[in-house]
Amino acid sequence: MRILITGGAGFIGSHIADRLRAGGHEVRLLDALLPQAHGDGPVPDADLVRGDVRDAGLLATLLRGVDAVCHQAAMVGHGLDPSDAPDYAAHNDLGTAVLLAAMHAAGVRRLVLAGSMVVYGEGRYDCPEHGVVRPGPRAVADLDAGRYEPRCPTCGRDLAAGLVDEDAPIDPRSTYAATKAAQEFLVSAWARQTGGGAWSLRYHNVYGPRMPRDTPYAGVASIFRSALERGEAPRLLEDGRQRRDFVHVTDVAAANALALATDPPPGALTAVNVCSGEPHTVGDLAAALSAATGGPEPVVVGGARPGDVRHVVADPARAADLLGYRAATGFAEGMRRFATDPLRAPVAPRLTTPSAAGG
Repeated sequence: MRILITGGAGFIGSHIADRLRAGGHEVRLLDALLPQAHGDGPVPDADLVRGDVRDAGLLATLLRGVDAVCHQAAMVGHGLDPSDAPDYAAHNDLGTAVLLAAMHAAGVRRLVLAGSMVVYGEGRYDCPEHGVVRPGPRAVADLDAGRYEPRCPTCGRDLAAGLVDEDAPIDPRSTYAATKAAQEFLVSAWARQTGGGAWSLRYHNVYGPRMPRDTPYAGVASIFRSALERGEAPRLLEDGRQRRDFVHVTDVAAANALALATDPPPGALTAVNVCSGEPHTVGDLAAALSAATGGPEPVVVGGARPGDVRHVVADPARAADLLGYRAATGFAEGMRRFATDPLRAPVAPRLTTPSAAGG
């Protein structure tokens, strides 16, 4: 199979390229090499074209003879503040729209989208009186007082957090989350209009080698690693008991390979969680990395970032049923490896061609 990977030089995209090549596929890579996501080494791949996913002419060339597209190109992470919104929308949503139009023109009808668990907002919660409920954003007064758990929107009682599945309502609570939800809506419309088929792989908290570091767009695992390398203790917001699913990047690459090999239902977007199936707290993550590096123990500093959610823990059943996907890297093993994995430092742009949306 001949596959175009957008964002193909990025953290996740580069691992997908490695996996697909090992499986005998031919890959073409497109990446803008945004400085917040890439190190200062040479252009990382002989099959890489540096370019903008919003460049329709370039896409028309790259899509010739392609069987499927693996769309990883995006601005990611929590970002800075609302001043980031135009860049997020331009890279993630306009970029996806231009790609879909180019795929339609080229007759490419198969897509795997890098989705995200951020589209859920909060995860699944059960009230002992009202069953499954959707708590609203947590009150600033509660956060300031150290009351971090969401409460039932009807009776105010404490809730039990559970596994969120793909049928949960979409409820994005950050700019990045809003653009990832919009990507899914755009792809769904494309599939209905063209008869194409698409998977949205809703990644949970991905970590592993080649993560970008020392940038506001980095993931929490990278932030903790960077602190420990400076000899500093990882700093835990809230009480450190926020629950997440940390999934190794090689498992994410495997999920993409399975999705490319599995026919999606035509005329639709099908979403699946891509996770480890092994929930842990953010405090567990920090403690595991501190122990693996021999660094200082984590410290709880309280507080919360605007838009942060408390618990998002995935139900892995649909990915197992539809794709045969099951994570191979456990939390303990993955953290031991990640303690010494190479990360990417952000740098200024190195090349002279225009820079825009990329991995």
